[in-house]
Amino acid sequence: MNNNISNTFRALKNRNYRLFFTGQGVSLIGTWMQQVAMSWLVYRLTGSAFMLGMVGFCNLLPALVLFPVTGLTTDRVRKRTILIMTQILAMLQALTLSILVLTGTVAIWHIIFLSFILGIGNAFDMPTRQSFVVEMVDNREDLGNAIALNSSLFNSARLVGPTVAGALISLIGEGYCFLINGISYLAVIISLLNITVAGEPVAKKGNPLNDIVEGIKYTFGFHPIRTIILNLAIVSFAGMSFMFLVPVFAKDILHGDSHTLGLLSGAVGLGALIGSLNLARRKRIPGLAPYIAAAGILLGFSLCAFSFSNILIISLVIMVFAGFAVITIMASSNTLLQTIVPDEMRGRVMSFYVLAFAGVAPLGSLSVGSLAEHFGPVAVVFTGGCITFLGAILFSLNLPRIRKLVRPIYIEKGIIPEIAQGIHSADSITSLQKE
Repeated sequence: MNNNISNTFRALKNRNYRLFFTGQGVSLIGTWMQQVAMSWLVYRLTGSAFMLGMVGFCNLLPALVLFPVTGLTTDRVRKRTILIMTQILAMLQALTLSILVLTGTVAIWHIIFLSFILGIGNAFDMPTRQSFVVEMVDNREDLGNAIALNSSLFNSARLVGPTVAGALISLIGEGYCFLINGISYLAVIISLLNITVAGEPVAKKGNPLNDIVEGIKYTFGFHPIRTIILNLAIVSFAGMSFMFLVPVFAKDILHGDSHTLGLLSGAVGLGALIGSLNLARRKRIPGLAPYIAAAGILLGFSLCAFSFSNILIISLVIMVFAGFAVITIMASSNTLLQTIVPDEMRGRVMSFYVLAFAGVAPLGSLSVGSLAEHFGPVAVVFTGGCITFLGAILFSLNLPRIRKLVRPIYIEKGIIPEIAQGIHSADSITSLQKE
């Protein structure tokens, strides 16, 4: 039992990662509190599914527009510096929003504008954060564990934050959720200031346009990376956009209130936490691609089932399965990309990873918001589930080719240990024969 626990949390042996993990743990609870409070505030002010989609669109639009610049910046600028700047921006955004709400002066245009500002910071933060994990983990074999633990932390906060937010909204209103979130950013800023990274790899500075084109050619010229990115885009557009309609289901389908919304969001977080801890227990990186295909099928079925449920307890159980599937897809795809890509291309490739799940999401949010106004949320979520299921089937058909192309990279990097050991032994024998 102790060995299993030690294996699950082995990445925490790295001091830098441990500091980052702790700071993030505090900050992410505030982040999830703000997300739930934001969606409830928008729906309370407007009563419009379209406006929910519009706010999500404005928050994620910068990731869609700026992704070539953010990836290049991540490869050229010290990652810790970028992260400190983005956390300060997010803190100021949350505090401004809290003042507007607590003073009773908030309007929907304030929310849209501040969501766009936060989106600019997130566009730089997300690829940098994904790439920075590699710099904080000394042993490359612990990379998959670190990524899974990041996901477990994210979803532990997702389990706690919405539940607390639902209660606070009912008692004292949304403004205090934004205030708590703003204060919580101090924890991650302090942790980043105490991290010591020696010799962060930074790409050689050349013509920016050439570097951007090089990143695009590499990402879409290599079949495994291209397939993973495209699958993520399908999941984001059709499968994850349903989250923007959860307030509608909470209020209009399940006839609940902000507490119901908190429970639904928390159920997604619980499933995602279980999924990320399941991935953290894995000792080997090879074999993750089939997880992605199976999780896509599970997500598709879950969304179809959720669309027809009007009983809270059944909806909560379905959301647990949906959360498990989403995080399995996201974390497994992240790990595969991080282990395939060379260090000098990491920022640019991870910017496409962010584009696939965060940049495509605004198109999905705007689409589901508009379609829900005309066809209803049930039809929209059911259709999204069907598309997600078909995308997973398409991804599964590509599994043999992905394995074939990735295997030589894993052998070269020593990620397939038994083969790497055999190569090392053969090299040693050859050297002895030469002597």
